[in-house]
Amino acid sequence: MAFPEHADARPVPEDRPSPDDRSAPDDRPASVTFVLAGGCFWCLDAVYRITRGVTSVVSGYTGGATDRPGYYEVCAGSTGHAEAVAVTFDPSVVPADVILDLFFTGHDPTTLNRQGYDVGTQYRSAMFWADDAQRELFAAAIERTQPLWDRPIVTTLEPLGTFWEAEPEHQDFYAEQPWNGYCQVIINPKLAKVRQRYSAWLTA
Repeated sequence: MAFPEHADARPVPEDRPSPDDRSAPDDRPASVTFVLAGGCFWCLDAVYRITRGVTSVVSGYTGGATDRPGYYEVCAGSTGHAEAVAVTFDPSVVPADVILDLFFTGHDPTTLNRQGYDVGTQYRSAMFWADDAQRELFAAAIERTQPLWDRPIVTTLEPLGTFWEAEPEHQDFYAEQPWNGYCQVIINPKLAKVRQRYSAWLTA
């Protein structure tokens, strides 16, 4: 996989609540899963695995037309799938808005079908909605985030189809291979940016 350039957005809004500002528990569900794509799935996987309230992160493939796609097929752009992560979180611990703000912080949503040198629809910025409520939530997140970027956000909203779990070597890739060149050159700067802006919501 090529090394994409590190994208840099404007600062995030200052009014995002911290964990200590949360109100009393309400009737939110015990867990929610978002399926999000923002270039190489190793990057978003690394971000969400250190986020408070996230109970599961699975790297995989979705949005394509073939069954049981493999990594090299997807990387070749022959299946229509995007590299994505399925992020399951407890909304009583971390708000959905924070999960989505982290998504837009962890990649450049203004580059069409690419992240740096990684080019193709498999690296598209996309949010895969499971129901109308998610679609509205994702659309609102795009609208809220647009003023932070000089260029138009090109993140697509797509209905969630089958999510195919990626091969074992792609799960928790950053923790398993921290000295890998991609981790050092690409993921570390993204984690540094996330830590700077969202330290209150992180476990490490």
